[in-house]
Formats: sequence, C-alpha cells, structure tokens
Amino acid sequence: MSAEIINLRMARKDRKRQDKDKAAEDNRRKYGRSKAERDAARKRRESLETHVDGHLLNKSETTNGSDS
Repeated sequence: MSAEIINLRMARKDRKRQDKDKAAEDNRRKYGRSKAERDAARKRRESLETHVDGHLLNKSETTNGSDS
C-alpha cells in the first residue's frame, strides 16, 4: 500500500493554473458579450452619434459669443 509520488511544486503550479482558468471563465461569463451583441451596440452608438451630430449648432455660432 503506497501512495502516488507527486512533485509538490508542479502540483502547486497546476492548482494555480486551474484557479486562474476558473476565474477567467467566470469573468467571461460575467463581462463577456457575444459578437452579435457587440455589433448591435456599435450600430446603436453610431446611430445615436449621427442623430446628435445632426442637431449640433455650427461652430461659428457656438464660438462667437458677441451679437454682431
């Protein structure tokens, strides 16, 4: 009856690697978005930017504070 001999340094490194992989997987679930979601957000942002840009005043009107 003998136990399996293991290298403790390698066991610690394997454990640390597994912990990092689990943390990365959790972060992907928590913060990750699918490509479709990213594309939809990008299209929405571009649409809003063009909408806002269409309502901007001319620069000459905003920078010139005097009533000429």
